[in-house]
Amino acid sequence: MDVDGFWDLVERSAQESSNREDRVAWLEDQLSRLPAEEIVDFEAWFTISADRACTWELYAACWMITTSGSSDGFECFVDWLISLGRAAFDKVMDCPDHIIDLPEVQRLFEMSRTFTRRRISRSRDGGIRLIRLIRTRRVCWPDEDWPGFKSFSYAATHAYEQVMGSDRAHPAEALRARGITSAFSFLSLVAQSNGEEWDFSVSAELMRRLPRLARHYGIAAEAAAEPAADAGPRRGS
Repeated sequence: MDVDGFWDLVERSAQESSNREDRVAWLEDQLSRLPAEEIVDFEAWFTISADRACTWELYAACWMITTSGSSDGFECFVDWLISLGRAAFDKVMDCPDHIIDLPEVQRLFEMSRTFTRRRISRSRDGGIRLIRLIRTRRVCWPDEDWPGFKSFSYAATHAYEQVMGSDRAHPAEALRARGITSAFSFLSLVAQSNGEEWDFSVSAELMRRLPRLARHYGIAAEAAAEPAADAGPRRGS
């Protein structure tokens, strides 16, 4: 399976399903119909794509969008980004700040804006105005929209187990034989991230590297000559 075949399956899985659970099931079924070697090919392209996304710029984007700085959360975020398809993925790889243009991210912003509404009322004597924030729904982002999709990354593993007839079989062994290893876990001491490490708790750096995302979240370059108290996680933390 070449890279075009990989992205074709990724995108067809979205077209052939109406929710994430069905999408993963469809992808597993399609992969399980292939020879084991082609399933390993799919896993190889998935790993190569994820490794390509293992950058500090994209990690900072994940941190701002999800408010989570965990390595596992970032890996799930990358899995989700791959699931959006080749055009979206390449757009963000070319410039991580372009993630703000993705319709899926714009939808997250809109749901965040409409998650609460203000209700204004007065006390019985009319002298005091009460302002309450009321949630418009149970959760801000439904599971189907959440920017993390770990189960999507397991499809090849489950299909490989079926084809090999053993729940102990794992395509990672075949990948290692090809010299392909994952760059994750991102914050570990042995992580193999792309590009230089930088401190994204410094607003000036965020404004320089991810200006549109920074402006969306109200981050001004002059606001942080010193690192913020809630500095993002560092390698090895």
